[in-house]
Amino acid sequence: MKDLIAIIPVSSFNESKTRLSPFLTKDERIELLKVMLKDIIHVVRSEVEEIVIVSKDINVKSYATKMNINFVHEKEHEDNFLNNAIHDAITEVKLNFPNRDILILPSDIPLIKKQHITSVKNMDNDLIISPSKGGGTNLLCFNSSYDYETQFGDMSYFKHLNVANELNMSINLIESFYVSLDMNTPEDLGELLLHGVGTFSFDFLRNIGIIVNGSHGKERLDVRRKDEK
Repeated sequence: MKDLIAIIPVSSFNESKTRLSPFLTKDERIELLKVMLKDIIHVVRSEVEEIVIVSKDINVKSYATKMNINFVHEKEHEDNFLNNAIHDAITEVKLNFPNRDILILPSDIPLIKKQHITSVKNMDNDLIISPSKGGGTNLLCFNSSYDYETQFGDMSYFKHLNVANELNMSINLIESFYVSLDMNTPEDLGELLLHGVGTFSFDFLRNIGIIVNGSHGKERLDVRRKDEK
């Protein structure tokens, strides 16, 4: 069974989830990211040795401290910010937790479940990956003895597989609707309301009056505030 260290990269709270504007206000987007992080931490904490959040935002650091989570401050980078931030965290993890497998999760997958982490722990492959619904990567776990460089960004799922193949790593896949669903659009929030009962994120959306109904239009789900006509 794998011993895991989880890394969660987090953008600045003030810059979070801009694609959900203007459907959600800035304060609502910040709070949504916080409750999604809370959901992920709640699921992952008991299944891994440590969780590490990496960010450039001191407000994220304060939140990590409040949640009793390790924090790595992202260094100044000129480009490729996400992957460089993850590299900063990986460097710290390898230094402080040698010979562990490294699990990287995005901060906006509140439907992830303990069974997904348990599956990762029970797989003996060098790399385990789960795609997002748009060709990205929503779970990546790799043996830290490999000099593996992450490729997060557009169509990263295939890029991550290519890197693993170049390094002759054994690969396994986790295909899950719950892991694939990240929160970028109002329709994603609708899916969360349909499938996320019991999560902090579900409760938050309900508390600010977001509802979901079926739709016969272009969008499959009609997501709106309950006071809208």
